[in-house]
Amino acid sequence: MIEIKNVSKWYGPFQVLTDCTTSIRKGEVVVVCGPSGSGKSTLIKTVNALEPIQAGDIVVDGTSLTDPKTNLPKLRSRVGMVFQHFELFPHLSVTDNLTLAQIKVLGRSKDDAKARGLKMLDRVGLMAHKDKFPGQLSGGQQQRVAIARALSMDPIVMLFDEPTSALDPEMVGEVLDVMVQLANEGMTMMCVTHEMGFARKVSNRVIFMDAGKIIEDCTKDEFFNNPEARSPRAKDFLNKILQH
Repeated sequence: MIEIKNVSKWYGPFQVLTDCTTSIRKGEVVVVCGPSGSGKSTLIKTVNALEPIQAGDIVVDGTSLTDPKTNLPKLRSRVGMVFQHFELFPHLSVTDNLTLAQIKVLGRSKDDAKARGLKMLDRVGLMAHKDKFPGQLSGGQQQRVAIARALSMDPIVMLFDEPTSALDPEMVGEVLDVMVQLANEGMTMMCVTHEMGFARKVSNRVIFMDAGKIIEDCTKDEFFNNPEARSPRAKDFLNKILQH
């Protein structure tokens, strides 16, 4: 579903990604972890071309992002993205947040968009809040609305960029529950997260990054249950997080 081939990226003279290669099969849940500044968020944003790359190629469902003929807005409409800070429109109701992109990007009628949006809102357990504005919701509720909005576009892949890191600890669980449900239903997912409990429970594979490189790319069992076989940097990371 996603092929990342020898991807490198620079911000001016600073190389933020170096020769990153991995692939994600349909229905796989892959967690990307690593220390701050390791390039995790940049890597996930290259998958729907929010961050352009300077070398290598990324292919999503057979379509190359670097091919000048590729219609990037159309491709992005099929790749759901959930950000750290929700990115909801504060001046629009929850229902309007759910329908706007469907109408503008997918060309759906207002009624069809509303029906689809409310179905996804119900799926994340927030139907009672359909007429509220984002500012009237908790952070966890806003993030669940953001997930419902992404799902309303019928994505083939869902990308999550630290979806719980801006939330109060009490709200993390409600967002992770929705993500676990999605994973169990077979959605292809790539998640940048610090939630190692989620990674252990749901992921098929773990990608560990450091200094812009993919250091580990292995099954979750290999990553968590066989730390001795990991690279020194990954071992150090695991030792620090698994003690707590």
